[in-house]
Amino acid sequence: MPIGNKNSKIAGLGTHHIAVQTQDYEASIAFYTEVMGMEQAVEFSAGGRRIALLDIGDGSHLELFEPLPGTSPCGDATGNVVFHFALTTSDIEPALERVRAAGMEITVELKTVDLGPLNVSIAFFKGPGGEVVELFQVNN
Repeated sequence: MPIGNKNSKIAGLGTHHIAVQTQDYEASIAFYTEVMGMEQAVEFSAGGRRIALLDIGDGSHLELFEPLPGTSPCGDATGNVVFHFALTTSDIEPALERVRAAGMEITVELKTVDLGPLNVSIAFFKGPGGEVVELFQVNN
């Protein structure tokens, strides 16, 4: 599927970032940079906590929030407004094996799904803070 903006309602609409509340800020930074290959674009502080913006590699970003001081970090789907987020890849099998080798829990093993005009391969795993991440590959 060609990459390009096909939105006729809002010019240039796309994903800039997905914000995730971490349980362990350092562990999340390490996982997303060392295992997933993202690059830290910027780190700043706001509201008494650190926030990092990681470049996913396609111009979109993952924003990681350190837990607020003195609070319990959000750790399960009932307290998290992000159901899951999907990261696209052109080679899903080695991506999934990197995640597995890093010790992440695979919640849905690799499978092929027919979505009408799209045939895709998907797999899901839990990130270091319990966030659910989908790997998504469009098959030709």
